[in-house]
Amino acid sequence: MEGDKKGITSEELKQHNKAGDLWISIQGKVYDVSKWANEHPGGDVALMNMAGLDATDAFIAYHPGTAWKYLDKLFTGYYLTDFKLSETSKDYRRLASEFAKLGLFEKKGHITMYALTSIVLMFCAVLYGVLCCQSVWAHFGSAVVLGFLWIQSAYIGHDSGHYQVMNTRGYNKLAQFLAGNSLTGISIAWWKWTHNAHHLACNSLDYDPDLQHIPVFAVNSIFFNSIKSCFYGRYLNFDPVARFFVSYQHWTFYPVMCVARVNLYIQTFLLLFSKRRFPDRALNILGILIFWTWFPLLVSCIPNWPERVMFVLTSFAVTAIQHVQFCLNHFAADVYTGLPEGNDWFEKQTSGTLDISCSSWMDWFYGGLQFQLEHHLFPRMPRSQLRRVSPLVQDLCKKHNLSYRSLSFWEANVWTIRKLRNVALQARDLANPVPKNMLWEAVNTHG
Repeated sequence: MEGDKKGITSEELKQHNKAGDLWISIQGKVYDVSKWANEHPGGDVALMNMAGLDATDAFIAYHPGTAWKYLDKLFTGYYLTDFKLSETSKDYRRLASEFAKLGLFEKKGHITMYALTSIVLMFCAVLYGVLCCQSVWAHFGSAVVLGFLWIQSAYIGHDSGHYQVMNTRGYNKLAQFLAGNSLTGISIAWWKWTHNAHHLACNSLDYDPDLQHIPVFAVNSIFFNSIKSCFYGRYLNFDPVARFFVSYQHWTFYPVMCVARVNLYIQTFLLLFSKRRFPDRALNILGILIFWTWFPLLVSCIPNWPERVMFVLTSFAVTAIQHVQFCLNHFAADVYTGLPEGNDWFEKQTSGTLDISCSSWMDWFYGGLQFQLEHHLFPRMPRSQLRRVSPLVQDLCKKHNLSYRSLSFWEANVWTIRKLRNVALQARDLANPVPKNMLWEAVNTHG
């Protein structure tokens, strides 16, 4: 009956943690999101990662104030009887509320216009260098520019996935389609699928796909136990091949980053042509077809095969700057297993994240993501506001004795290589045998 509202404990809530029986709590109220999971704009993975848990902080981080009204129809009538709010969460929610009142989530500045303009200019420069110049140096320069174009396009795709960079949802989706699928060849649907899981379970070894790079890399010796990826739904087997690669990962890190883009293309195709449900499949496939039309045609206009190979490898190698940056933000930070629970969501974000310190004139180069912690805490906040809120985030971390690590680009590289080397030396310990498996583990992460 409507009037018989009952209480439920946190342990009882945890029993509703699977597809078809998926409950979460927000501010002490319990919601049944089982049917909503397939319609959720952020994908079902985001809800599955919060299944059976308090999701208040994550909900506040990802949703504008207008989203609260949609919760009513999902309310079960139950309340958490043992719900307790930590002091850290109280301050985090208060800070998010203050930012909302100041309109910081809506003030996007002119970043998007500048970025889109630069992308158009770079694309024109690439076309001119390839189509109108015969010099090998012109082709080399065009490849470098194309690499930077892909980097800036990825930032636009990233921003448009977190918040509306354009005036309407339709134009925002168009920005995703053009900057993501059509220009970079990487599906925005694939990115949303993995990126939302990364945000919600930042640096969880078994839930964060951005740390699951077996057999090429391992950031912690826990991977030596062939743990199960709760994101991919399969075991990450640490076999002899993985042991070999991981043993030398501090040497192979930068070379692999130079061709890391190939793996992103593979993952895009694996998702788009899988049986997994996700929104806008046809639009994503169309965008990928556009990329694989213009890019090969452009390469074919280069007069000979040596220059073509040089052009492709150079453009890929330039994007290594961005791949390295993303690794620097998390590889050397703290890790854990399982999911963040309720009130420790904020703490997990701080412990699993590193910022890159730089001058304000370099913000365009990092796409705002040098403020990685600020972005993780407030993913809907436009990048133009992240430098402004950074001192307040630092104060909050200091108040609650939480980590706030901001390193120079060089220092972050040193930390990352040191972490990879330490794990590599542990992997060389032949006293720990590993089972046999096949090399296709490297790319067959979708099962």
